[in-house]
Amino acid sequence: MSTFWNRLQEKLSKAQPLPPGIHHYQSPADAARPYRIHLRLNKDGSGILILNAATVLHLNPTAAEYAYHFIKGTPPEDAAKAVASRYRVRKTDALRDYRLFIERLDTLIHTPDLDPVSFLGFERVTPHETALSAPLRLDCALTYRLPEGVDAADAPTKRVDRELTTEEWKIVLHKAWAFGIPHVVFTGGEPTLREDLLELVDFAESIGMVSGLLSGGEKLADESYVDALLQTGLDHLLFLLQGSASWDALKVILPKDLFTAVHITIFPDTMKTLDADIRRLAEMGANALSFTAAPGMEESLADARELASSAGLPLVWDLPVPYSAQNPVAFETAEENAPSGAGKAWLYIEPDGDVLPSQGMPDTILGNILRDDWKSIWQGNA
Repeated sequence: MSTFWNRLQEKLSKAQPLPPGIHHYQSPADAARPYRIHLRLNKDGSGILILNAATVLHLNPTAAEYAYHFIKGTPPEDAAKAVASRYRVRKTDALRDYRLFIERLDTLIHTPDLDPVSFLGFERVTPHETALSAPLRLDCALTYRLPEGVDAADAPTKRVDRELTTEEWKIVLHKAWAFGIPHVVFTGGEPTLREDLLELVDFAESIGMVSGLLSGGEKLADESYVDALLQTGLDHLLFLLQGSASWDALKVILPKDLFTAVHITIFPDTMKTLDADIRRLAEMGANALSFTAAPGMEESLADARELASSAGLPLVWDLPVPYSAQNPVAFETAEENAPSGAGKAWLYIEPDGDVLPSQGMPDTILGNILRDDWKSIWQGNA
């Protein structure tokens, strides 16, 4: 940490910290750069600040309380008074430090490519290397159903005996928020086959969660359906590129005000048009790319990375991919090669509520989120 934050830490007394919990702030609709902030307060008063479900910062108790007052809209004088009283520092010092904290946070919000460690003195949390009280994201496979005409063997339907109802999924989301999980991603199978998808996205929005969708569904070629998703509060989309019909959907999706990453599964035939496809996606306005390599195509990932870089498209690696004809069970990540954030930065819930550390780890069931208490699920993952 920087000298500034070390000095704040040294001022701490044995004051009772703010109670643990999760707090949420969303910028006004007319903000020049819309953003969301989630603050998870820990029992010891420290906090995890999550900006746009992407930048994750560790805050000591004083900085965490400053973040709390910022989210609550506390006037600076009142925030300084509260901090001065709790931590036995001069109000003038608390006010100066609070204003500096807000200034640095505002800089980070409006300069998305800025390194918060090098430039602002914040300590960034590396999710898979840092002990967390709860994951930062919950991946919810709403269904393992696939579109008509797609072989059901391409999804692990035999692993689950039923799908949770709408009300049960709402209970899952409410529990996740209570646990301190600020981010949910809806996946499948094909999640747009669930008639209640819009309702579930809307519910996640209503309780303050950031919500994402992973889909290659034909419904996304329907502009009215995409608009309805946006109106419910969908924050980001990972779209599966799966043939010519996908381009029709992307013509609808990419002009919208929605962060969209496009997922490409690398087959031998994919490589023949990959350069042209990536350049076309960049021209259409895609925000990022995601790759999966089919068996035997792993070495082609390096070429795909180079093409993405030359097109100016960043890569997304830590999201699951909906099971489909292009991403069948055979492509699952072997448990010993699971992503380093699995079970730490994120958890994965199957359609029947069973909790896995990550997609593709069916032999490691941590419990069922409706039947088992959170403590046993989370500790069982330690």
